[in-house]
Amino acid sequence: MFTITVAKGVSVWNENNPMAPASPTPPKTFGQKLRNVGPGFVTAATGVGTGDLIAALVAGSGFGMMLGWAIILGSIIKYFLTEGVGRWHLATGKTILQGWHSLGRWATGYFGVYSIIWGVLYGAAAGSTSALMMRSMFPIMPLWAWAIIHLLAGFALIWTGKYMLFEKVMLVFIGIMFVTVVGTAVILLPDIGNIVRGIVIPKMDAGSFLLVMGLIGGVGGTITMASYGYWLQEKKWKGKAWVSMMRVDNSVAYIMTAIFTLSLMVIGAEFLHSSNIQINGEEGLITLSGMLGEEFNGVISWMFMLGAWSAAFSSLLGVWNGVPYLFADFIRTIRKKGQSEDKPVSEKDPAYRFYLVWLTFPPMLLLFFDEPVGLVLIQGALGALLMPFLAITLIWLLNSKRVEPDYRNGWITNGVLGISILLFGALMVNELINLF
Repeated sequence: MFTITVAKGVSVWNENNPMAPASPTPPKTFGQKLRNVGPGFVTAATGVGTGDLIAALVAGSGFGMMLGWAIILGSIIKYFLTEGVGRWHLATGKTILQGWHSLGRWATGYFGVYSIIWGVLYGAAAGSTSALMMRSMFPIMPLWAWAIIHLLAGFALIWTGKYMLFEKVMLVFIGIMFVTVVGTAVILLPDIGNIVRGIVIPKMDAGSFLLVMGLIGGVGGTITMASYGYWLQEKKWKGKAWVSMMRVDNSVAYIMTAIFTLSLMVIGAEFLHSSNIQINGEEGLITLSGMLGEEFNGVISWMFMLGAWSAAFSSLLGVWNGVPYLFADFIRTIRKKGQSEDKPVSEKDPAYRFYLVWLTFPPMLLLFFDEPVGLVLIQGALGALLMPFLAITLIWLLNSKRVEPDYRNGWITNGVLGISILLFGALMVNELINLF
């Protein structure tokens, strides 16, 4: 039995109590809201994978803290994207898939084709990156065996668990990521003045343009930002009264994400800057872990690698729970017959479970090609295709009559989303060039 205990004056929802209210009362004070955060952390943590770790470390090793502002900008952009998904859901009572479908069948079809191709590639890439981290700590099995174990572990948790169990597990991993990586950065005794200057004074050096775009585009951003509305639904956050709570949830999550990613940049700047050591790919994280162990002790090495593994595996779990909602909603939307669009999709839907199987078992065949880095590159290129689509459709939907005037985009939101389209478009072109 899972119970959400919230601040005094806020109702308590028990998912196993049939007499419980259908929806809890939105918290009123800022302190109450802080005690209720959750879905935003899940969304942001799912988007922070090993690719983001590598990008921040490379930026720090090559340019010190000069590019810290790019991490802040990336976090702001991801906040506005996720807030837009949440505001659409709470202000209209509709899912993002229903919103896309209202724009035309092309939008729904785009997601359907994308999800099938992306799912099998992501499954193999996520399993491989989690396995790389685990094998470095426990080199007792080959990479493919560790990958299969991670895929099956994610499958078992999501197949048998409820959202609240999933959220609690994710919060544990988030805590591990934050403590280990931020703790490692603190141990290196960084220059606070350099950090502040890198954040408040935007600078770019020769050869840093693509790295800047990668930092902006990669801070906590994946397809699971579109899953945010379903996680709000699972928390029983329904209606316009929850918009304020949703914004606090998102704000806290992306502030923590920015601190986490800046800490990685600090590690690169303090430990690797001015050296000739290059961090390339997931294997570079293992190399860095060994170097930390040689410089300090084995505890620091393990601490960093545990944080990297938590980032990789939490991303896998977030996708395993979140993207099947989107696919189940896609199936419901195109079939229509026999199902009401007012009935929310759930973890018990056959389409949800089909996609969970699709993420888990077909990717196992790709693992035997023994090309984890290649799988990550292909999956990354496909991931870049969705972000411009999400930004464009949020501008379209949230400026339309589908949303009441009080909940439409303001000029700041439209400006940030417009900038994100340009940035994500450039990233998409760059990823496709690297792929081919």
